[in-house]
Amino acid sequence: MVVGDGKSMVGLGHAKATEVMPAVKKATERAKKNMVKISLKGRTIPHEVQAKYSASKVILKPASPGTGIIACQQVKAPLEALGLVDCLTKSFGSRNPLSLARATINALLKLRTLEEVARLRNKPISQIIEKKYEAVKDNS
Repeated sequence: MVVGDGKSMVGLGHAKATEVMPAVKKATERAKKNMVKISLKGRTIPHEVQAKYSASKVILKPASPGTGIIACQQVKAPLEALGLVDCLTKSFGSRNPLSLARATINALLKLRTLEEVARLRNKPISQIIEKKYEAVKDNS
């Protein structure tokens, strides 16, 4: 079960029971308890990111406006619950639905905006952008 507020919070829950309804209820409760805040950049993600869970690997890439979410259902569910509108994805390895959903959540947890990186490093944004462009010039 995937739950989200559509603004930057998403959670994943899994449960078993003898009947369907109690299992859904337990999974929903666990998903609400496991909700985490994700850093977004408008309608898409701030940068490319990849993550792994068990044998499943997921790559998420930012997309231009109007692209939509290009993903399988197991990856699309957390992204839609999060409130993303444009995102490109690719999944590798195991196609286990739970593993793909958890790999997607792991990838989303790795996202950082430019402001967050600057705050964590105690540096101004201009200095971080300057170093990024210096690295690009050195490679060319």
